[in-house]
Amino acid sequence: MGAETARDIDWDGVRLHVVSGKGGTGKTTVAAALALALAAGGRKVLLMEVEGRQGIAQIFDLPPLPYEERKIAVAPGGGDVYALALDPEEALLEYLEMFYGIKRMGKALTKMGVVDFATTIAPGLRDVLVTGKASEAVRRRDKSGNRVYDAIVMDAPPTGRIARFLNVTQEVAGLARVGPVRNHADMVRGVVASPDTAVHFVTLLEEMPVQETLDGIAELHTAKLPVGGIFINMVRPAVLPASVLDAAYHNRFDHSELMLGLKAAGLADGKADASNVAEALAQEVSEHARRTELEKRERGSLEAAGVPCYDLPLLPEGADDLAGLYELAEAIRKQGAA
Repeated sequence: MGAETARDIDWDGVRLHVVSGKGGTGKTTVAAALALALAAGGRKVLLMEVEGRQGIAQIFDLPPLPYEERKIAVAPGGGDVYALALDPEEALLEYLEMFYGIKRMGKALTKMGVVDFATTIAPGLRDVLVTGKASEAVRRRDKSGNRVYDAIVMDAPPTGRIARFLNVTQEVAGLARVGPVRNHADMVRGVVASPDTAVHFVTLLEEMPVQETLDGIAELHTAKLPVGGIFINMVRPAVLPASVLDAAYHNRFDHSELMLGLKAAGLADGKADASNVAEALAQEVSEHARRTELEKRERGSLEAAGVPCYDLPLLPEGADDLAGLYELAEAIRKQGAA
């Protein structure tokens, strides 16, 4: 299933969008743009960060986010995006109060370093607490019985860790076979393994990120966790005709024709100058052709995975400002990914 059939996928039933990707692919940026796209038209979306990097605050040009849900942006059409920077320590204190009513003792344990000790020797517990917060947000309702959020977007760990991060029941199997921790893990599994959830991957059309994406999809299938779509980020526009790229790739590029064109356009003075400029341009065209062919092969590998693909453009000014973020959100909406 390639990008041309991605519009046929209906994500309306999905309430938890988990976004993963290899470092450097723009995972956090895409998660933020997806949240804006999902909130468009008057919806309320929660954007969650789990790695403690304050990436969301940086993207939206905000001070570091506290451990509380707060509104950070207005989406096209009047929707609202809220954000939460998850903190495992605060999540554990919340868990202790929720299940044991001992938040005060939890704070004492924090001072003693017991919380850090517990999440270090049992990293599965940390993941259960973090994913548990997302699952709680999915299930939460207000006093009228309406869902508080229309969707939750989680900026999740990188591709190499995503299956283990979400496979919470397996991760706590040796930690707690019965009791509140196990019950909590089962609740989380009930959400993340359901049709309410989709795990999306962000990649570039490069060998390593594509391979990690394919490996991540395979791991999710093995763990019986729901695969969403693939967001191909920083896609370059086609700037040369396919016939020119094909000729350049197969070393059939006509330098003399290029020289004539340069002289006719007044971009070169004399035969020697035209030859030098033509040689430099031809080399650039050949490199562009090789890169285009590589990207074509990598795209084919992604489409062979049977997962809907969505193209996000390479922005000339980057996506470091809100204008770029909204442009990516619009691209997501136009392709039916939100």
